[in-house]
Amino acid sequence: MKRLAILLAGALAIAACSDDGAGARPEAPPVPVAVAPAAPRDIPVILQVVGRSEAFASVTLKSRVDGQVEEVLFTEGQHVNQGDVLIRLDPTDFAARLRQAEAAAARDEALIAKMRADTARYTALKERNFVSEEKVNDIRTNEATAAADLRASRAAVEVARLQLSYATIRAPITGIVGARLVFPGSAVKANDVTVAVINSVRPLLVGFAIPEKYLPQLRAVRREGGLRVGITEPGDASRRFEGPVRFIDNTVDVATGTIMLKAELPNEDEALMPGQFLNVALILETLEQAVSVPSEAVQQGAEGNYLYVLGEDGRVDLRRVEALAAQEGFTAVRGNLKAGETVVTDGQLRLVPGAKAIARSKAEDGAKTVGAANSPG
Repeated sequence: MKRLAILLAGALAIAACSDDGAGARPEAPPVPVAVAPAAPRDIPVILQVVGRSEAFASVTLKSRVDGQVEEVLFTEGQHVNQGDVLIRLDPTDFAARLRQAEAAAARDEALIAKMRADTARYTALKERNFVSEEKVNDIRTNEATAAADLRASRAAVEVARLQLSYATIRAPITGIVGARLVFPGSAVKANDVTVAVINSVRPLLVGFAIPEKYLPQLRAVRREGGLRVGITEPGDASRRFEGPVRFIDNTVDVATGTIMLKAELPNEDEALMPGQFLNVALILETLEQAVSVPSEAVQQGAEGNYLYVLGEDGRVDLRRVEALAAQEGFTAVRGNLKAGETVVTDGQLRLVPGAKAIARSKAEDGAKTVGAANSPG
């Protein structure tokens, strides 16, 4: 019995010692984290889409008359001004037709002069009763017919002159002419063969589509002063172009649920060309003095976005937030967060709600102080 009592007392003593040891276990050291303050900022709400550039004006030139190309006076990719001569057709046939029409007009002018003289003579004879009224009416009818023939001849002259002018094809707009599509000796038909294409690229249009759910915001921004976009080339964000939205389509595409918009860029240096894919940033609104944090502070979990807030007691608190907009490394959030509170921007993987944390700058200062105290010096 004595031996059993001694063993029981020893077991109780060992258990008491282990309980004291567990109760005295030291707390885990604070996790070093990077922090930043939440601050009010003006953050624009930007919609990022992909658009395609298009010429402000594009003209496909075709000959207005049948003929044979005599000269091509432009080079591929040349800048042309409105009225510049691009192509000349062989004018021989058109010049001959003009001379023929002018001759017919001269004949009719001589004929009308004779008819007018006859009318005056027969009218005088009628007054002396030498001719009948019927004869005078016939003469006047002949004069009216000759006058009509003269007008038709003069119109034929104008038509022939126009056809001769159409043998010279000029640039209808200022822009850049494309590839040569016809060469000297080529036969062209009226309104059939394309002889050149001219694109106006100053200014340049950028077309893009946005989801229809943004229509209320579009209307609101448009009423307040107009929509503007920022344009960048894919893979090269160093160059940014800006311009106003000039066109909002009058219908929503039922197949895609989007509405088409077009922005106008000055493009004075012709850095952009029609047909390019471009990144379009459309500013829908600006969140004024919204609570903002560095974007790396916002984490995404199964229940939505969250972040850690470092309290004055050195412990972190998990806060659920809603990300509203982001720009230049900052995100505007809505939720249980106030301006001036300290949020964790790095080191979140080692944190749990209620864990102790310390800003890295303070942790590094503390490590330097401990190292100096333990040094032999």
